[in-house]
Amino acid sequence: MKKIVLSGFLALLCLVSCAKKEEEKEEVGKFTVTNGVVLDTSLTKEYVSQIRSVRNIEIRALERGYLQKIYVDEGQFVKAGQVLFQIMPKMYEAEYQKAQAEAKAAEIELSNTTLLANKNVVSKNEQAVAKARLDQAKAELAMANFHLTATQIKAPFDGTIDRIPKKLGSLIDEGELLTSLSDNSNMFAYFNVSEPEYINYQQNVKGRGDSNVKLLLANGQPLKYKGKVEVIESEFDSETGNIAFRAKFPNPDKLLRNGETGKVIMTLPIHGALIIPQKATYEIQDKKYVFVVGNNDKVESREITVSGELPDLYVIESGITQKDRILLEGVQKVKEDEKIEFKYEKPEEVLSHLRLKAE
Repeated sequence: MKKIVLSGFLALLCLVSCAKKEEEKEEVGKFTVTNGVVLDTSLTKEYVSQIRSVRNIEIRALERGYLQKIYVDEGQFVKAGQVLFQIMPKMYEAEYQKAQAEAKAAEIELSNTTLLANKNVVSKNEQAVAKARLDQAKAELAMANFHLTATQIKAPFDGTIDRIPKKLGSLIDEGELLTSLSDNSNMFAYFNVSEPEYINYQQNVKGRGDSNVKLLLANGQPLKYKGKVEVIESEFDSETGNIAFRAKFPNPDKLLRNGETGKVIMTLPIHGALIIPQKATYEIQDKKYVFVVGNNDKVESREITVSGELPDLYVIESGITQKDRILLEGVQKVKEDEKIEFKYEKPEEVLSHLRLKAE
């Protein structure tokens, strides 16, 4: 009976030992090592943008006087040439009538002087003086007409009226702000791009593919209309090292307004980018690291700088090279300077199971 019990116990020990060996084999095989891969690809990035109307101007008074009439309301859409405000015109009407009378008198004087000059009663010089007085009177009449016309403020283009700070009866000074007018038929989105991204963008004109950009609104929803980068400013900002891009978006629904914010989503080409899987990295205090496997099969943590992010992948700016072997599987199970056994997997095979947009 004892022999049977002992035999069963030995068999159990054998099973446990075999299980441990199998587990050790699994432990040995759990580490996978690969390299980064260098290729040309494109990177989708978001840029904080300021949204502006294609035309946005301040409507100011050209003459001084009392605000007699307001023909529009805040937020109203107006047409080009539509009357917006009326400054009390009485004084300017009087000046215009006076200028009209003086011009008429100068015209009569010239006519009489011309008759006398033709009969040699007065000299040609007196006729010339009369002609100059008429020209002066006409100039004063034109000026008076301008002052009178300027009391009526009209919209220079189709647009939407902003806030109207002054009310009826307010005394308006020359140059005082009456409102603002925005043409929101199309909108500009201004955003800043770094110098390396700008150079990649300019040097890879053919590699850009779809040159259109998208706009992500403040509520996280995309604008249904695509825009296009039309303008790149001439100088970099010396403080930030960025340069401003301007994209134009159609706005038929008038959803966008001057002063809004959003995010421009732009696809940038990258030439010779070093790509590694995201799962090969780990993070400590907002810094990213990988384990590099040295020639002695020991792992060493290495801080990396990520310049961009693709689905499942990181674009590496610095920290490792294509020749460095990095730990792909088991990142959370190893320690610094630990010697490991691993299997090597080609980066092409690794990337074939991940999402990548390559050129």
